[in-house]
Amino acid sequence: MNDFIFQNTTKVYFGKDQLCHLGEEIRQRGSKVLMAYGGGSIKRIGLYDKIMAELNRAGVTVFELPGVEPNPRHTTVNKGAALCRAEGIDAVLAVGGGSTIDCCKAVAAAAFYEGDVWDLVTGKAPITNALPIFAVPTIASTGSEMDKSCVISNTDTEQKLGMAGNLLRPAVSFLDPTNTYSVSRFQTACGGFDIMSHFFDCNYFANTEKYDLQDGVIESILRTVVKSLPVALEKPDDYQARASLMWAASWALNSFCGSGMKMAASCHGMEHELSACYDLTHGLGLAILTPRWMEFLLKRDDTVAPDFAKFGVNVMGCAPASDAKEGAVAAIEALKDFLYKDLGLCSTLTEAGIDDGRLSEMARRACKGGTINGYRVLTPDDVEKIYRMCL
Repeated sequence: MNDFIFQNTTKVYFGKDQLCHLGEEIRQRGSKVLMAYGGGSIKRIGLYDKIMAELNRAGVTVFELPGVEPNPRHTTVNKGAALCRAEGIDAVLAVGGGSTIDCCKAVAAAAFYEGDVWDLVTGKAPITNALPIFAVPTIASTGSEMDKSCVISNTDTEQKLGMAGNLLRPAVSFLDPTNTYSVSRFQTACGGFDIMSHFFDCNYFANTEKYDLQDGVIESILRTVVKSLPVALEKPDDYQARASLMWAASWALNSFCGSGMKMAASCHGMEHELSACYDLTHGLGLAILTPRWMEFLLKRDDTVAPDFAKFGVNVMGCAPASDAKEGAVAAIEALKDFLYKDLGLCSTLTEAGIDDGRLSEMARRACKGGTINGYRVLTPDDVEKIYRMCL
């Protein structure tokens, strides 16, 4: 096991009646907050009014950044950061999905930088400080409410890149599963698979030594998602299912499962190009890519078969097979059935409105001039082949 430091500093209020602590927590950090949200669904479900009531009761002055995009744009971040500097804002509050939380993380850092936030994203300039970050997630998906990274899009350059640092970890997050009841079937399904994909890419299918503790926890959480996600789709107000998904999302990236391990994402790197070029919903892109990535690796390299077969038995409930490759094939088929039949997600890029016009370009960009060094090394040619398998 590699040496590591584990310190997750995010305080979590979990449950139906925890929002009453929001005002007091923010007030400890200051009297002015920037509240960011997306298209306005938080107003339709009454969450906006509840939050405003709590902040007004605490004497917090609220500035707003509405309209955060599903793949948050660097121009929106710049707008929020400029507002923070101009108004002397003390903290940022994200109310919405992972995109809104990611936007607020970037705003929190960019508030201390006079230039374009893209300089921070690309590493041209260092992150030197950040405003305290608060999060009220409304979907179980990215886990951004408890992790130290964010992903920002630049539509000018068609790039979707991440940045990370301990300063970007939220100070306090409020996880109320009832806030996810109104999330559409499609977004619930996409968010649920995003949770699974974080484990796949960062921990479970990783080119590193495995450890029983992390492996056991990961498999338990993955089984929880497989069990709870179809329930949430059929009965959106099932509290137990929604609560299980919300807590699973937070644990996917809160640093525990990856402690002591070398992590390198493959499918996320490939999918970010789809999102950057076509504004595709992230979880859907992952759902289309992941089984084809597994099929590609299995055809090329039999050494992946035991890992895939283990996943099939321990997570997807497949019967043990006498042959590892047979078990791996069964695991992939079980995952496909789960994604495309149980969850009802489309299975090809063609169905998602994406043709083969830019596959070569996206493959080169995904590899960033070299290779994707994840679970198995992927060259630009490999990535293009996987994209084409998805058509």
